[in-house]
Order: sequence, then C-alpha cells, then structure tokens
Amino acid sequence: MIRVAVDAMGGDYAPGEIVKGAVQAAEQRKDIQIVLIGQEEVVREELKKYSFQEGQITVQNATEVIATEEPPVNAIRKKKDSSLVVGMNMVKRGEADAIVSAGSSGAILVGGQVIVGRIKGVERPPLAPLIPTEKGVSLLIDCGANVDARPSHLVQFARMGSIYMEHVVGIKNPRVAIVNIGAEEEKGNALVKETFPLLKECPGINFIGSIEAREIPHGGADVVVCEAFVGNVILKLYEGVGATLISKVKEGMLSSLRSKIGALLVKPALKETLKSFDASKYGGAPLLGLNGLVVKTHGNSKATEVRNSIIQCVTFKEQGINEKIRESLGTEKTE
Repeated sequence: MIRVAVDAMGGDYAPGEIVKGAVQAAEQRKDIQIVLIGQEEVVREELKKYSFQEGQITVQNATEVIATEEPPVNAIRKKKDSSLVVGMNMVKRGEADAIVSAGSSGAILVGGQVIVGRIKGVERPPLAPLIPTEKGVSLLIDCGANVDARPSHLVQFARMGSIYMEHVVGIKNPRVAIVNIGAEEEKGNALVKETFPLLKECPGINFIGSIEAREIPHGGADVVVCEAFVGNVILKLYEGVGATLISKVKEGMLSSLRSKIGALLVKPALKETLKSFDASKYGGAPLLGLNGLVVKTHGNSKATEVRNSIIQCVTFKEQGINEKIRESLGTEKTE
C-alpha cells in the first residue's frame, strides 16, 4: 500500500474538492491509503457525502491553516500544527510516502526543503509539471522554485527530469533541450550560454540543444530545461492561451444557426481532442530531489486534478525515483 498524505485545507476549493478528489483516487486505486490532514470536524463533514472502503481514507487532525498570502518561512516556522507542516513531517518520519497539496507554493517549497530535506548532492529541488503537447507530454523543469538558478542547477534539473520521464512516463532516452531564443549555440542570455556546453558534455542525458518556446507545444523535447522565471511564464502563458482558444472556439460555434448545427456534428471529435490538452489529467508538479515525494497541484485544482495527483504518487514510489536520483548523483540518503 502506498500511503499518501493530502493537505485537505490547501487550495481555493478546500476542503470540498480536495476531499472529493481523495475519494475518487481511493475508488480508482485500492493500493492507495489516503490520510486527509486538516481540521477534523470540517474534513469529516465533507467525507460524510461519500461512501468509501473503510480504512482506506483516514483523517489526521491539524488545527491551523497556512494562507496563500502568508510569508512562507514564517508560516512554516510558526504554524507547526498546520495541515501542510503536519503532512510534511509525516513524510519526513516515513509515516507517508508522499504529500499532495494545492496550498501556498512558497510554503510548499520552503517546507519541502526545510522539513522533508534535499537528497544529498541536490543543489536545488525544481518543480516539474507535465505539460500537454502535440506528441503527448513534456516535462517543464523548473516552473517556479528557483528564479535565480545557476548552470549547475540546470544540469541537475536535466538529469532528474530525464529520470522522471523515463521511469514515470515511460519515454526511453528522453530528449532534453534548454529553452532559448534561437537554435544556435551562441544565442541566449549568460545563464543559457554557460549551461549549454555543460549539458552537451553531461553523461546520461540525451541533450538535443536549444528549444524555442513555439516548439514546446509541438513536442520538440521531452524534458524542457529552464530556470523558474522563464518556466513559470511559459506555464502560465500555456494555460492562458489554451483557455482563450477554447473560449473563442465555443463563441464561434454559437455565433449563428449554421455554426450551431456544425458544432453539433463536430462536438464529439472536438471534445476528445481537447481532452488531450487538459493539463489536469496529468496531476500535479513533483518537487524533485527531496528525500520524500512532495507534489504541488494548482491552487484552483478541482477533484480531477487532486485525484490524478494522488495517483501519480503510486508510479513515483513504485519506480523508486528518489533512489534513482541518488544513484545518478552518486549519493546516499541524508539524515
């Protein structure tokens, strides 16, 4: 059984959608044991709405909640009985294999490093979401954890991302590229120029060079390497353009009687096509390089994304991703 701690109080739609997603995950996978962490009375009230296998979902009381606007370091330090900190400590002590949270990104990043701890040799843990592409999915690494990364950090991101894509997603010898403003090696800012030759010489990764942003949706690389400022801009633009296009397509289809008739004909095929570009189906973004698994889901996550984030923890654990990262870096687990 894989034991997953879930921050029931984190996110815009907590605890309702979080509890609902947890129940859905338990229904789909009987090899998961879920611990919902939060204000016990509130969480149990939500659980009453559903039926589930006894013992597969339990509740761990935590009296405090970390709000999105709180300074992350202070929140982690002072709110010891918050749902997030309690869950992080469970992972640290080995009482849970993973924690999933839709709460404050800053608090999750701080808590992951301070409480769960980095694998020895990992300089910076990156956030690495899967993003939909024309050819399937790509891993965007980093999308929000390290806005002032160094070349050595990006090299580690590439190595950890390659391990994740091969063993979790199942892509053999994944193609690794660094985000740049052109394909030529001499292009880019100082960080990209310094990192490029290091990636070129890095053993164990299939480095294919630079990738321009317009090639990312086409699946030009399996692992897309960048520092967090660039990665976050790519991710947010990706989400915004996708939502806008879907809105405009719907608007166009309902603009006249003729288009409405056409819409009825193409609706099944269009619905199926758009499903493949629904980022929520891929779950959350793991914070790679920690001694335990920490998964950050969107703050506005609904039940589907919560469910998928919980389920992705199973593959991560079964494939021993942390062990493979330690092996890749030639390190042992830190205490």
